[in-house]
Amino acid sequence: QLQLVESGGALVQPGGSLRLSCAASGSRLDHAAVGWFRQAPGKEREGVSCISGDSSRTNYADSVKGRFTISRDNANDTVYLQMNSLKPEDTAVYYCAGKPFSADCLNMVYWGKGTLVTVSS
Repeated sequence: QLQLVESGGALVQPGGSLRLSCAASGSRLDHAAVGWFRQAPGKEREGVSCISGDSSRTNYADSVKGRFTISRDNANDTVYLQMNSLKPEDTAVYYCAGKPFSADCLNMVYWGKGTLVTVSS
C-alpha cells in the first residue's frame, strides 16, 4: 500500500519561496499520478497541481500558474512542489495524493497527512 509523507512546510514572507516534498513508501511511485492539494482555513480543499507517472503531463490551478512547478524523481519515489512568489493567499495545509496506474488526479486514492505553509510578514 502506498504511503505518502509531505515535508517542507514553513512560515515564509510574501514573495518568498518554498519547496515541498512528497516521499512515498510501501510501493513504487513511478506508475502513479501524484497531485498536490491545499486547504486553507475555512475553505474547501482545492487542487493545486498534478503530474503523471512519466512526467509527460502536468497541470496547475490558475491561481498558481507561473509561480509553482511540480516535478518528480521516480528513482527516489519523491514528488516536489517548488513554490515561488508566495502570497498570503497561498497559506494552507498542503497535501500530496497518489493514484496508481493513472495519468490524472481525479478521485485520488492515497493521501498524506499534510504540511502547513504560512505566508505572512
